[in-house]
Amino acid sequence: MSQIRRIGVMTGVAALLLAGTACSADRTTVGTLTFRGHDSPVEVSYANTSVQGCHRIGIPHGATHVANNTLVDVILYRTPDCRHGQQEDGIYVATTLSNVTAPSSLPWRSWSVVH
Repeated sequence: MSQIRRIGVMTGVAALLLAGTACSADRTTVGTLTFRGHDSPVEVSYANTSVQGCHRIGIPHGATHVANNTLVDVILYRTPDCRHGQQEDGIYVATTLSNVTAPSSLPWRSWSVVH
């Protein structure tokens, strides 16, 4: 293989790797994740959100009901910054499932995507 051909192949491979990395950074959820507060008719839904990072739940007093109608699994947290509480870990909610908090427990304040 000639030197010019080798450089061309290496350049092509590098371009493909960069393109693949750029595409995966912009991945989003498919479907909606819906939250509702305790005894509240108001719902907040998130659609096509980034799979990266922590997402705050936009309900002032937190959410007690969730319906995961996305194609990804999520973890719910009782803290606003996706950190574990002193005695609690995050709550795992698989795709197309729902969950409700126990009456005596704190509401959810944030969520992240399992990926």
